[in-house]
Amino acid sequence: MRRRDFIKVVTGSTMAWPLAAHAQQGERMRLIGVLMGWPESDPATQSLVATFRGALTKLHWTEGSNLRIELRWGNANAAKIGTFAKELVDLRPDAILGETTPVISALARETQTIPVVFVQVSDPVASGFTASLARPSSNITGFTVENTPQGGKWVELLKEIAPRHSSRRLIIRHPDKRRLSSDKR
Repeated sequence: MRRRDFIKVVTGSTMAWPLAAHAQQGERMRLIGVLMGWPESDPATQSLVATFRGALTKLHWTEGSNLRIELRWGNANAAKIGTFAKELVDLRPDAILGETTPVISALARETQTIPVVFVQVSDPVASGFTASLARPSSNITGFTVENTPQGGKWVELLKEIAPRHSSRRLIIRHPDKRRLSSDKR
């Protein structure tokens, strides 16, 4: 056998060995629970789910191959959301994606161990889901488009953009939320 042929055989079998071992072991099917707060007919929520699935596919997570998604729709119904939260936690998924504050509240009551990722939650720090967005203090973390302390910056920006029209302003907040320094006049 020539040296070049020998190197090809050794290199080929060395590269094939981990692939064969991986194929023999079989990849564990991962389970992700998804609990959406709105009805299944809501186009914005459907878009969010489609984007989530698309992102997983780009990361080589394929439904039916190495991933199973258990999806539930809460229909903005607190009782239904609570039932689905318990149902998903009982499945012991690897992680749960939750949308809306009532959904995360229900999931927080059901589990302190399964990682929960939130989207579209109003003030997760004031709601008690996490100590801070930068350093989550529990199994709950996520993304929010609302950043309550940023409200003060919005008022400052309004004053810069239209100084004559922004001498009077009204800030509407949920009555159960605590006052922030940016709310002072």
